[in-house]
Amino acid sequence: MSVHEVTIFRPYVFEVGEKITIQSGPRRGDWEVIGISERKVKLRCPVTQREVEWDRFCYYVEKTGGIEWPHPD
Repeated sequence: MSVHEVTIFRPYVFEVGEKITIQSGPRRGDWEVIGISERKVKLRCPVTQREVEWDRFCYYVEKTGGIEWPHPD
């Protein structure tokens, strides 16, 4: 066997009450986690209060502090 550089992804483990920002794609924007099940995550927009429920989809990239949330437009 030969040795290669490999990129490893792990599903992100959401927590209710967590504030997240999705930076790209159709789900981009600021969200608050309001519910979690084995297969789904329920999110609420902090601006419009719109609630959505999607299959779990995110992968961990980074966690940082000192960020204004929701993001000003």
